[in-house]
Amino acid sequence: MIDVLPQKAAARGPLAHARIAAILLGTIVASGALAAPGENVSVARQLGSRVGPIIGSALACRDIARPRIQAIIEKFQLVIREAAADEADRDELTRLLDRYVAEGRSLITTGRMDCRSADRQLADLEQSIAAPAAVRSNLPGVTIAPSSAHAATAPAQLLPPVVETRGVTQNDIKFGMVIPYGGAVKESGRQLKIGVEAAFNRINEAGGVNGRVLKLVTADDGYDPSRTLDAMKQLYEKDQVFGFIGNFGSATAAVAIPYALERRALFFAPYTGANVGRHDPPDRYVFNYRPSYAEETDALVRYLVKMRKLQPRQIVVFAQNDAFGDAGFAGVSKAFRTLGANENAIVRVNYPRNSVDVDDAITQLRLLKTPVRAVIMLATSRAAAKFIEKARDVFPGAVFANISAVDGSALASELMLLGPRYAEGVIVTQTVPGVSGYSSLVLEYKNALAKYFPGEPADYMSLEGYISASILIEGLKRAGRSFDTEQVVDTLETMRNVDLGLGVQLGFGRAEHQASHKIWGTALDETGNYQPIELD
Repeated sequence: MIDVLPQKAAARGPLAHARIAAILLGTIVASGALAAPGENVSVARQLGSRVGPIIGSALACRDIARPRIQAIIEKFQLVIREAAADEADRDELTRLLDRYVAEGRSLITTGRMDCRSADRQLADLEQSIAAPAAVRSNLPGVTIAPSSAHAATAPAQLLPPVVETRGVTQNDIKFGMVIPYGGAVKESGRQLKIGVEAAFNRINEAGGVNGRVLKLVTADDGYDPSRTLDAMKQLYEKDQVFGFIGNFGSATAAVAIPYALERRALFFAPYTGANVGRHDPPDRYVFNYRPSYAEETDALVRYLVKMRKLQPRQIVVFAQNDAFGDAGFAGVSKAFRTLGANENAIVRVNYPRNSVDVDDAITQLRLLKTPVRAVIMLATSRAAAKFIEKARDVFPGAVFANISAVDGSALASELMLLGPRYAEGVIVTQTVPGVSGYSSLVLEYKNALAKYFPGEPADYMSLEGYISASILIEGLKRAGRSFDTEQVVDTLETMRNVDLGLGVQLGFGRAEHQASHKIWGTALDETGNYQPIELD
């Protein structure tokens, strides 16, 4: 095994510890100087306890170039392959390295080490690996000895404590999702879950992500912000999830996001276009797939004014009375300003969140002197359908234009139950391509849906869940087998021009945590199917 003159090393502290690791890794990589066959795994295990924290501390420092770190990781992976004769030993060594990498990160994040020291440690490793073999062989303090000699002399403080990565085991990665199980929007939550699970099932059947299967655990908040915190705590503290994907709602996100940020947990692709998840600069752990509500409403205003030739004063807003409605209304106001119209003259009528109580809104619109020619709707599917049902005859010929949060598939079903005349001409902006389309990802999604959820029709909501999960899967693949939240975040921020088969490029950056800005226009026909329309 390895005798590293431990007393002297302990006295010299972390940098001496790093130099020992550098000497060991450099010597072994250059000469294959592992112990006898029976000792190889023990040698690699001990080496991982020294190299892992150096890798982890470097990964936590954003100014240390990732190719430098990746080169060290690849060298150690070579050591693992050489040391371990079977897959079980290789898995064990990889898992241990993951733990020590996580411990190294914590040295930086808790302030026990600074990035200058982390850079010096990494440089020691690089220098040792690059040094000529003759130089390495003469470096002091390293002998190859039986493991019993090491066991008798190595002090415990040379070995960092083993730290598990939350939600990650040798075999799986666990994600959480907060959605409504009941109430007016329960179908939207169910569809999002189906989409994420379809993507997870597909990759799991193919062997998982770098050998690990993905698991999804959900919790119910009823689309009620007062219940969201308990749901988040259940997933994070009891179920021990690695991160969150696809949480539903804007007002609920205002509760969930601060909780995730406090715990430095990944909060990926929430189903909201509100600004609560879109700060400048972006919150480090929050990543969005979808465009903002402001982008969608801007597209609708421009469409109504430029393509349908309406006057801004003929356009009113019907909105849910919460952060969701506020975010969409802000987009309408901005679009009016851009067009030179008076934003203060915009008429907004509201309905209570989590309800279908639209009567007051209809009454207020009846009192207007200017005829209502178009309604921009910031509503969920049942409330939107109820409003259209009551408003269709009150405002004949009006355009009812919804943003994607309405859940286009659910809205179409609700309106067709009322009759074709209620559906025809209703507009919905979409943040995903048409479910009846033939892009490669849409076909992949429909195949996965048929396989894992037979009988479930293609749905815009579940398609978004599938796309969001597919982006996350790509990020996890690129992060490699050894990762924690910081590494996943760093990896996501390097993902640019990703082609998943949507027909548009997706990507993130340090200053850009929104993967897509593409908005598709659709309109319902008398059969309840969506047809594409040009928004500009």
